[in-house]
Amino acid sequence: MIKLLKIFVTIGMVASLSMIITVTAESDENQTAVWDDGGIGNGAWKSASDGSLYGKAPSTGPQDPFIYEARVACTSGDSVTFPECASVMPPCAAINNPADTDAPKSTAVYWYKSLRSSTPPNWTYDSGPVCVQGEKPRDILAEIAAQISSEFQHTPIAPATIGSQPGPHTLRGKDTNVYATATTQTFALTLLEQQVTITAVPVAYTWDYGDGDVWGPTAIHGAPLHQDRVGEQTQTSHIYTTTGKLSINLTTHFTGSYNVNGGPFLPIPGQGNIPSPPLGLTVWRAITRLYADDCITNPQGVGC
Repeated sequence: MIKLLKIFVTIGMVASLSMIITVTAESDENQTAVWDDGGIGNGAWKSASDGSLYGKAPSTGPQDPFIYEARVACTSGDSVTFPECASVMPPCAAINNPADTDAPKSTAVYWYKSLRSSTPPNWTYDSGPVCVQGEKPRDILAEIAAQISSEFQHTPIAPATIGSQPGPHTLRGKDTNVYATATTQTFALTLLEQQVTITAVPVAYTWDYGDGDVWGPTAIHGAPLHQDRVGEQTQTSHIYTTTGKLSINLTTHFTGSYNVNGGPFLPIPGQGNIPSPPLGLTVWRAITRLYADDCITNPQGVGC
């Protein structure tokens, strides 16, 4: 069974000038978390009677191969080595000047990274310095890491659009090509007085063809065919066996990442599952008949 992800934030000191912010995950099948995506549509994580999960996170999607460590920067010892502390980060440099009492209290940090598979971690410089508003950056960054999943769930991610060929009418027993168009989206917000950027990337799709057949989650989003090829089988095409009016539904699964004040992008645990507006489709049947006369010879014939 796919289970919910619960976030834990661990903070530890490394020597006197560094800290580690580590995000791990633990499974818990008895949790419910409401998804509110800003008016696009609501769903909820919850166990169903058959053991499945509504809004379950698919297994597709890349995992960040790195873990990250933030270290206090721009101390008296390395301000010479990194002149950016004074030229690029004046608010952070001002904290080292006690005479400037009106300057906002800020702290600069460097970001280091290590391959997730390395034991012990092999830290290398990634980026920085970046400014963290506040004198205790480890507390601020840890609190942002703890809140970021909730912020991601409240981000107004635009749903994918659905297309079909042919459409809005198709034939029973013939391939109907369906496809989705989704985009990577970026959102800027202020969290704990820090400038946070969230990026949402579509990684998987769950197709509901409207006749009881569901396919996904899958990384395949499909694509439109050239007009001359409509009717060909595709990876996302579907053959309807009965006639009538129906609706094609799609859920797009997004993974998220975030950065703080221009630092490296860090993964956001969990996924956002965004439903698209349904696409209406009418399935018709085709009947072939043979006639001896044309409409000129027999104007009263069928179809004349």
